Amino acid sequence: MSILECDGTNIKVDENGYLVDQNDWNERVALALASQEGFDSLSEEQLDIIRFMRKYFIKYKVFPILNNVCRIAHQPKLCVNEQFINPEKAWKIAGLPKQDGVHFVTLDGKHYYMEPFC
Repeated sequence: MSILECDGTNIKVDENGYLVDQNDWNERVALALASQEGFDSLSEEQLDIIRFMRKYFIKYKVFPILNNVCRIAHQPKLCVNEQFINPEKAWKIAGLPKQDGVHFVTLDGKHYYMEPFC
């Protein structure tokens, strides 16, 4: 377990950088998580995606279908790939737990697809 400092508060993250307690999340924590993932800041479009992912997970307890994220966030069809490259980064920044069986792969380093669960 590691500690992420955010505004003078120590936030616990696991060995992969996921929040241990989802209740620790707020948009300031999202910025700190984003920094760990290589982002200097988050745009309003990126925050919209993250907010949607959080709401969806809280309601359904699963990773959302990426096209639905973009459609409901009123963004282009591949918005998650365009804004975050790897959708798992957006999930992590949203402060959500690692999902068993959810893994994204890429063939070109730009577009990620959910690997079929076997």
